[in-house]
Amino acid sequence: MECHLEGLLHLFPPPRSLINHSCSVSLEVTYAKTNLISLAGSCNCISSLPDDIGKLYIKDKFIWKGKERKAEAGIGIGIGIGIEVISSMSSSGTTPTNQTTYKPYRHLKTLTGHTRAVSCVKFSNDGNLLASASLDKSVIIWWAQSLTLVHRLSGHSEGISDLAWSSDSHYICSASDDRTLRIWDARDSSHVKTLKGHSNLVFCVNFSPQSNLIVSGSFDETVRVWEVKTGKCLHAIKAHSMPVTSVHFNRDGSLIVSASHDGSCKIWDSSKGTLLKTLIDDKLPSVSFAKFSPNGKFILLATLNDTLKLSNYSTGKFLKVYTGHVNKVYCITSTFSVTNGKYIVSGSEDNCVYLWDLQQKTMIQKLEGHSDTVISVTCHPAENKIASAGLDRDRTIKVWVQDP
Repeated sequence: MECHLEGLLHLFPPPRSLINHSCSVSLEVTYAKTNLISLAGSCNCISSLPDDIGKLYIKDKFIWKGKERKAEAGIGIGIGIGIEVISSMSSSGTTPTNQTTYKPYRHLKTLTGHTRAVSCVKFSNDGNLLASASLDKSVIIWWAQSLTLVHRLSGHSEGISDLAWSSDSHYICSASDDRTLRIWDARDSSHVKTLKGHSNLVFCVNFSPQSNLIVSGSFDETVRVWEVKTGKCLHAIKAHSMPVTSVHFNRDGSLIVSASHDGSCKIWDSSKGTLLKTLIDDKLPSVSFAKFSPNGKFILLATLNDTLKLSNYSTGKFLKVYTGHVNKVYCITSTFSVTNGKYIVSGSEDNCVYLWDLQQKTMIQKLEGHSDTVISVTCHPAENKIASAGLDRDRTIKVWVQDP
């Protein structure tokens, strides 16, 4: 069968050998009943396609259309390599399905260490630790496997709204209502340095992928870029006309996305502190969260009208919309789950955690158990594990897992 590899925008990067690949390729496809189980092939410029292409980059994402059973894989935002199949692919005449059996998450454990609302939870990048921040002015570090307390970090004089891990999982940066950010050594719980400069509470923070920079957003309406080594503020950007709700670097650290209660979402050059693009400027509703996708080509946005959107950064177009949760008041974080299928995960003001199929936009599970708004969610980088945080009537972290 003859196929054609198209250069699509990929949410998750393809094998290096297939980037910008555009020649004809012969594929051998094997089915077990209606599910694609293997895919192999060769072309005139690559001796053979990577062995894992069928498992990792195509992964049953065929969407069939028309009487002639033409199909495209990875259309939309590009879960897989873009492949257009032009022939009958199954001798039995059955149509492959793009649905695999979803294994639901179940509650594993509830962590109770904070005495006020838990504002943020994040797994470390190496997956060994879980950190939680709270309005009780502390950060707690937990072992991700045993889910036992390792360190409690104290020093802020007011509540903490956000935290971030360095790429090597060595440091944590916390953002506090006391108008400062603090950098901590996660291994021994020591305080490394304090970043001062914001004139109002600091609401959001993130490390650059290289961990040489920190970006913070504040109710003083500015975005600040800090040099980690010296603690110096490199850029103080008058970014918005209302409090900044979210800041995040892209995968190479060259761009920063910021969101605000002023209804805008903006992209900045991290080295110059200059505005590159305004994705949204609608005044209402507030943009409560923004995050780059793993490859930096898409941005996940939350707005205070019960809506999550996935935007193509380069075109500015919205490709996917996710609804069904409740989000009208709080700046609830959402994230990408990539360890077993591709999902969007978010907290909600109805005290639940929601999961959507990233491509199909369908809500596939609602996790119940918290007794207040779920303000923050985080996905383990390697395991099928989610942690969620509840506000003041709850004050707990709940950990959810998929069974093997």
